Amino acid sequence: MTYISESLRKAVEIRAGSRCEYCRLHEQHSYFIHEIDHIYAEKHGGETHKTNLCLACAPCNRYKGSDLCSLDHETKQIVPLFHPRQDIWETHFELQLDGLIRPLTPTGRVTARILNFNRDEMVAERERLLQLGVY
Repeated sequence: MTYISESLRKAVEIRAGSRCEYCRLHEQHSYFIHEIDHIYAEKHGGETHKTNLCLACAPCNRYKGSDLCSLDHETKQIVPLFHPRQDIWETHFELQLDGLIRPLTPTGRVTARILNFNRDEMVAERERLLQLGVY
């Protein structure tokens, strides 16, 4: 694993607005500090460069691991996971008032499934944060 300098970490954090670039949880509402994720993992040739890094909450980073794609159960096609540097979040997902993140595309479906966006405890937490107006 490559060392990520504090200045590079800060640049990624500022660009992300301190929010997980996958599920959009703000770092101040997370139990653990957010982590720097290699969008394309180093084991796949991904470089430690701003264009290949994003801010991820610990659960999203753990669930994603080094995955790049998955099988979309609706289309039966292999589809890439959401790419925070190339994709627009609102194209692939919709945050609902009940805390669910609804996938809108095949990429959204595989990402929501692999990163386990809608596990019960996170849906409840997002709903609570939405009611407080901070999500």
